[in-house]
Amino acid sequence: MLFDSHVHLDDKRFDPDRQALIQGLPQRGISHLLNAGADMESSRLSIALAEQYPIIHAAVGVHPHDAQEMKDNDLDDLMQMAKHPKVAAIGEIGLDYYYDNSPRDIQRKRFADQLELAVSADLPVVIHSRDAGSDTMDILKAYAARLRGCVLHCYSGSWEMAKIYQNMGFYISLGGPVTFKKAVKPVEVAKNIDLERLLIETDSPYLAPHPYRGKRNDPGLVGLVAERIAEIRGMEMEEVAEITRKNACRLFGIEL
Repeated sequence: MLFDSHVHLDDKRFDPDRQALIQGLPQRGISHLLNAGADMESSRLSIALAEQYPIIHAAVGVHPHDAQEMKDNDLDDLMQMAKHPKVAAIGEIGLDYYYDNSPRDIQRKRFADQLELAVSADLPVVIHSRDAGSDTMDILKAYAARLRGCVLHCYSGSWEMAKIYQNMGFYISLGGPVTFKKAVKPVEVAKNIDLERLLIETDSPYLAPHPYRGKRNDPGLVGLVAERIAEIRGMEMEEVAEITRKNACRLFGIEL
């Protein structure tokens, strides 16, 4: 059984078949999902999905793309959401210097605001970082001792940086890119990461694994990520599935 540690099933691309898709996931080997928020609306939708489906837990938070739209009272609303029994994390939060949809100083402020929120709520954090490795690392180092837990979602950085996060007690999550034919960094991370610090994900509907690249991703394809990691490490896919499921349950405080 597999734990897809990062999905966006509230995305409009799932409107035509969301219920049928989710109901069919256990038959495809999926035991747990974490549906991540990206703004205030999707955070509320994540909770609604978690209330409706036992296999789904929610993360709530504001993505760096929407940092400049965030208001101070949104932090109060997120704190109220964080008290919901199906909310398992704050996220996805972080920095994105690739698109720069929000000014970088505002991204950094709202990242820190939501890390403080996670500390107050005693919840782990789900981190988005793109082309912002140095600033993400500096900010997370400042909070590492206070955070209940942390995962770098859909990790695309170097093994050297992943090793530092691993030594900080954080988790690294790999998704569809590890299956891509020209993948270099994700493969190196998959080869070297301590298995006790590894999660897997689809980031559905984005980043579908090979051979579905370019199509709508869905959580039922997370097994392809596990298969590729098992191939890289010379393991059985079932062993990768079980280890990463236990790791995700440990991080998010979910009973096996």
